[in-house]
Amino acid sequence: MIGKLKGLVDSFGADWVIVDVGGVGYEVTCSSRTLAALPPVGEAASLAIETYVREDQIRLFGFSNEAEREWFRLLQSVQGVGAKVALGILSTLSPQDLANAVALQDKAQVSRAPGVGPKVAQRIVTELKDRIPALGVAAAADGGIVLPDAMVPETAAAADAVSALTNLGYAHTQASAAVTTATRKAGDGVAAEELIRLSLKELAQ
Repeated sequence: MIGKLKGLVDSFGADWVIVDVGGVGYEVTCSSRTLAALPPVGEAASLAIETYVREDQIRLFGFSNEAEREWFRLLQSVQGVGAKVALGILSTLSPQDLANAVALQDKAQVSRAPGVGPKVAQRIVTELKDRIPALGVAAAADGGIVLPDAMVPETAAAADAVSALTNLGYAHTQASAAVTTATRKAGDGVAAEELIRLSLKELAQ
């Protein structure tokens, strides 16, 4: 099975790119986000690959990173979601945006993708809530705010918010710091869902 391709971008199509690896051109189907992130024709590119083998064809799906590929696999575990719909979702939402939507049970965000109706969107956010892939978000080494865990407000909403953020792949210390800052701005009475939204804004700064 092919798991990764590194080569030169040869040409583009509406939903595919041909990558020249040592003189062999591999046609790879990608989301529009992945295609947009690729360099121009003639430049080097690297794609994580998911290989589908069927009786009548071998098809390659390409992704910018492992998180996107993991979501592609995970989405197809939901009834009603095939490769085409999964790519449509990943064309509409980044892996981080998708993780946020699932964590917040925001089916409206997911249903923005082509081919995703309200019922499928509901199944996605419900079935994948406890299966969000780790996104490998680094701790705040970029100068972001980091506070000791002991400073996190001891409320159920704060605990739920920290748990949701760590499930998204944030380091526990980083999540705790964001929740602390968000709570200070919003007040102790803020609900968990709103606290998660505010904390994600803090982390995005």
